[in-house]
Amino acid sequence: MNVIEGINPVTRIAAVIALTTPLLISVDVVSAAIALAATILLAPLAGVSWRQLFKRGWPLFLIAPIAALSMALYGRPEGREYFSFLLAHVTDNSLSLALAIGVRVLAVGLPVVVLISRVDPTDLGDGLAQIARLPERFVIGAVAGGRLVSLFRDDWQSMDRSRRARGIADQGRIRHFFTMAFGLLVLSLRRGSKLATAMEARGFGRHRGRTWARSSTVGLIDAAVILVCLAISVTAIVVSIQTGYFRFLGT
Repeated sequence: MNVIEGINPVTRIAAVIALTTPLLISVDVVSAAIALAATILLAPLAGVSWRQLFKRGWPLFLIAPIAALSMALYGRPEGREYFSFLLAHVTDNSLSLALAIGVRVLAVGLPVVVLISRVDPTDLGDGLAQIARLPERFVIGAVAGGRLVSLFRDDWQSMDRSRRARGIADQGRIRHFFTMAFGLLVLSLRRGSKLATAMEARGFGRHRGRTWARSSTVGLIDAAVILVCLAISVTAIVVSIQTGYFRFLGT
């Protein structure tokens, strides 16, 4: 089930901004936990199962504990002190900040995984140019670059097979990785240069008043998605204020 399948890609970006931006004004666990719970519960309605959410968001689940640990050790020391070593001080306040930061990393990052997944670069470019009114030359270049990024995996596999066929792939893993990465960088620069030359030759971005093959529109479902995301973030902030956990920018 995916109730947001047909919404405009620009709407997805606006929804992420509406959901995450209000959360940045306070560093407390209550508002972050409410937003995170809402994101997890509503993810299946956006076509992202809980398994897919964990699979795609694994870097966030890795970063969150690291951010929490650093805050626990080096956060502002206040209240009862449990441990100290040189500059590290584990206190009531640092532990509170650590919990809030750990949950907040997930609350801010997972909505991006839910709302921005499966966005077609061409549809996004149409929306940015026609709805957001961004410069057409910039948008077309970004779409072209996004299309090239999708070729990285195929290029890597092709380079690996060609090196094995020539008998030059039997070396250490670290050296093999950096050699492949450098080759991929050179290939990407060459391809990008050829693409830029081809686009210039076809007159992309030279004339104003460009026409579009597909029109990008927004409707009531787009407005509803943005309002739901804004309602979640506002509710989270209001509840944190009412319960006394609200901390403006960590003060």
